[in-house]
This record gives sequence, structure tokens and C-alpha cells, in this order.
Amino acid sequence: MLVALSAIASAQAKPTVATLEKAMLFLDYAATHPDAIMTYKASNMILHVHSDTSYLTEPKARSRAGGHFFLSSKAKDAPNNGAVHNIAQILKHVMTSAADAEIGALYVNTRHAISVRRTLKEMGHPQPATPIQTDNTTALGFATKNIQPKLTKSTDMKHWSMRDKEERKQFEYGWTSGKHIKGDYYTKHFCSAHHKQVRQDYLTARSTLDELRTRLGQPCHVYNVNERVC
Repeated sequence: MLVALSAIASAQAKPTVATLEKAMLFLDYAATHPDAIMTYKASNMILHVHSDTSYLTEPKARSRAGGHFFLSSKAKDAPNNGAVHNIAQILKHVMTSAADAEIGALYVNTRHAISVRRTLKEMGHPQPATPIQTDNTTALGFATKNIQPKLTKSTDMKHWSMRDKEERKQFEYGWTSGKHIKGDYYTKHFCSAHHKQVRQDYLTARSTLDELRTRLGQPCHVYNVNERVC
């Protein structure tokens, strides 16, 4: 829903018929899935971030950054937990390459993670270096100084702050296969089949909710003929 809302918001200054169709499709989706409930499991309250981007997928040659923030164990490959924060943001600058867009997404997620780290610390959960996973080796090499600066002169200056955060041991950047990057879900406009396939990875399964309602003596949600279904 974040991806759809940001796309509609970006076109609201000059709306067209296509904008109205997108808004109606969004409302159809909301009516079809009225229950957006997340299940959280007890953990060590260590922040983890999955970062991803989609290159040149938005109007005016722009790219979209996606991020999935969750609290889990100390392991780098910690199991996914319910999201505490998500990013679905269109990058303002036109990126010159897919690697540049990935670096931009890393920067956006790093910036948001700073405030989340501070909040967790004030709540009594001190944080080690926050693992941030990406599926782009070039972006990872830039953040970890494995790529020399002379090869990345086209990169925006503000993205260099990631190296400073990595040197201060505030963040720890790593690589993960694209199919395991949860941030990918917030970067593209997927088809309905994909939403159905991955929905259980981000929200509590409908079967679990129906079972809980049955135990509590509450009626399960049943669609009627007047409801929009997509």
C-alpha cells in the first residue's frame, strides 16, 4: 500500500484519468484485505534493515528506494520479524546507474535507521552496529571502502556519510541474495499474484486470524456481493 500511495501522491499535482484508476485500484485492494495485522515474536530487540531499490521505474526517470526494518536476534542472518518501519520512497535525484540508485537507497535507509536506533536506546535497548543488507555488490563495496573513490565520482556527496557511519561502528553493511531482501517488496508495483504469494511474510496469515477469531467467539470476515474484490 505504501508503494501505491506514494505513486498516487506524486501525481496529485497533475492528476489524469490514469491517476483515478490507480486510486480506485488501491481502494479495491483495501476493501479486499480489510485485516492488516502483524505478529511480533519476542527477540533481543536488535534492529535489522533490508535495503533495495528499483532503477528507473518511476516517471521522469526516477528510481524508488525500499526498506524493511525489524527487530530480531544478534545474528546477521536473523529471522524476519514484524516490521517496525518501512520505506517506499521515490528518490528525488535522477540516478546515473543501478549501482548509484542502490547507494541512494542505502543512504535513505541509513538516515531513517539513525532515529530508530536512538529511540531503541532511549527505551533501554542499546544497539550494536546495525546490520543493513543489500543485494548489490557495487553499493556494498562503496559503503565498505572496497571500491576506490576515483571510480565513484558521479555519486552524490551526501552518500559518503555512509562510510563515516560504518567507520564509527554504528552500521554494518552486508550482502544478501536478492530473493531474501525484504526491502524489495516496497520498490515495485507487483501483480496480484505476487502480493498473495508474499503477504504472509509481512502480515499475519488470514488462516491464523480466522482461527483466533473462532477461539474468541468472533465471526470471521465473509465477503458479500456488494464488496469490491481484487
